[in-house]
Amino acid sequence: MGSKKNFFTRRDFLKSTAVTSAALLAAQTTVFAQKSERIRVGLIGCGGRGTGALKDCLEAGKQLGLNLEVTAVADIFKDRAENTATEHKVPKEQCFVGFDAYRKVMRSDIDVVLLATSPNFRPLHFETAVKAGKHVFMEKPVCVDPPGGRRIIEAGELAKQKALTIVAGTQRRHQLNYLRNHSAVQQGLIGKITGGCLWWCGGQLWYKERKEGESDAEYLVRNWVNFTEMSGDHIVEQHVHNLDIANWYIGHPPVKAIGFGGRARRKTGNQYDFFSIEYDYSDQCIIHSMCRQVNGCYGRVSEYFIGTEGAAWGEGKIQINENIKIPDFKVHNNPYVQEHIALLDSVVNGKKLNEARQVAEASLTAVMGRISAYTGKLVRWVDLTDPSINSPWYNFVLTPTAEDFEKGEVKAPEEDVIAIPGTE
Repeated sequence: MGSKKNFFTRRDFLKSTAVTSAALLAAQTTVFAQKSERIRVGLIGCGGRGTGALKDCLEAGKQLGLNLEVTAVADIFKDRAENTATEHKVPKEQCFVGFDAYRKVMRSDIDVVLLATSPNFRPLHFETAVKAGKHVFMEKPVCVDPPGGRRIIEAGELAKQKALTIVAGTQRRHQLNYLRNHSAVQQGLIGKITGGCLWWCGGQLWYKERKEGESDAEYLVRNWVNFTEMSGDHIVEQHVHNLDIANWYIGHPPVKAIGFGGRARRKTGNQYDFFSIEYDYSDQCIIHSMCRQVNGCYGRVSEYFIGTEGAAWGEGKIQINENIKIPDFKVHNNPYVQEHIALLDSVVNGKKLNEARQVAEASLTAVMGRISAYTGKLVRWVDLTDPSINSPWYNFVLTPTAEDFEKGEVKAPEEDVIAIPGTE
């Protein structure tokens, strides 16, 4: 459906992967000969999503009859790390706290690591995990800026060389209705996709007032869903799911984006309340993307595609004709568990599975839309991925970075000061 050409320019990272040292490639990938053999799991980020991902992973292990053991945990906050360690009987010496705690988990004797901190930390943590030879589950989104997205893709290429399994938290790709509809669309059910709409319209997420005496670093981490530097804004943090479906169904990321957004209701942070983006996927295919976090408004979370021979929702009922043969997808009824089943099945049985590029491209698609809305400019895919274009967005980095947190050099952005389009 549409052009299948490779839309990511590889020149910016091929050099580094070509000269990858033998030492990096020397890390051995664990091979599990028997289901009874213990698989050691580490968790980085013990908040709600992290503990949820760990629960899903353990349930996936049960479904496959595998022997999983949680052997290392890490979090910035001591109480979160210790509570998770106690619940899963992790030894005290394997419970790590602080902004460098992820490094200690990577150095520990684990096979699989779950990355579930706020998105701004993902590129650094993922790169470190791959270099340490760990199989990875990483929550979406995986970056907040263009360099972070390219860093994920580069580390993903190294993971391929090391035969590591990489699974991302874009669970719709593991969900039965989406798998069925995607198969039908790819077989030509609606012809060539020419347009469509994407929605993630819901209420505002939680926010945290600043505590007296709280450091900038601690406040940003506790309130991460309200700061662009931490989450990428909600177009990146939430709407990435819908954008990922568009990329999947169409077959590649968009070539350019133009959009707008604004803020009126938020109480903390510096994010927008809403976005409206037009994504041009080339080959006469335009997708409209809408996301909103405003309480008391109509809600919708879904995807709709229009083709030359019909239309279809991303999930939901579709009319199948005799020319369409839908495979018998064997998946768990909980897609959050299924993505971990796919992870563990790949690790144990040596099946190649690497979702780094697809989730990085979905995240970069969202970043492209955000930059357009913040600036009022037309933003192209090559602006984020091709260094020869000399775009100001190619090396655009949001600060404080993950490295700044680790160094203790964090200054929180001003609150309620937002990007104003047309001022640059």
